[in-house]
Amino acid sequence: MVFAWDDSRRAFADAADWFVRTTALVGDRWDRRGLGEWDIRDLVGHTSRSFLTVETYLARPAATVEVASAGDYFRATSAAAAGPGVAARGREAGAALGADPAAAVAEIAGRVLPLVEARNGTELLTTFAGGMRLVDYLPTRTFELVVHTADLATAVDAPLDVPATAAAQALHLVADLAASTGRAGPLLLAATGRPGLPAGFSVL
Repeated sequence: MVFAWDDSRRAFADAADWFVRTTALVGDRWDRRGLGEWDIRDLVGHTSRSFLTVETYLARPAATVEVASAGDYFRATSAAAAGPGVAARGREAGAALGADPAAAVAEIAGRVLPLVEARNGTELLTTFAGGMRLVDYLPTRTFELVVHTADLATAVDAPLDVPATAAAQALHLVADLAASTGRAGPLLLAATGRPGLPAGFSVL
């Protein structure tokens, strides 16, 4: 599945704006439970890595394309995503946000979004999974921003008002992943009002 660059750039910007706005609603609740073993600070730190990895990988050009799509990226990294390193990096990223995490998130977004806007999507990056074009990598960051901002909104009792551009891209990825892993059936039933999904169900 390939997304058009203009669509991906807009979806990323809209998801980033939603994350920044939702982070600003946390107030003094940074130590409230966020997701799993993370508190809200950890969750926000992990989510902020959706910006930081773009910044880091843009500084690491790749020679060839090794991962051809956003779906392939998630399939290639599924084992690592379930490992303990993810939780630890989330805590480290949360701590790195300092005394005013909301302001830090806004600053990071303000730094990274212009970097994306200045590109045309054909740039080759060295990602965790291997060489990718920016146009293929960016939707993975939009997906992470959408899912974890939804987690954050739930934790702080904020509306789940996912921007339409970002929601459409994230849902396309969900469909791709579900279809390629044999999980489309349960997802389709749940999405059309049938009985709920099995405990622990995930397309990742």
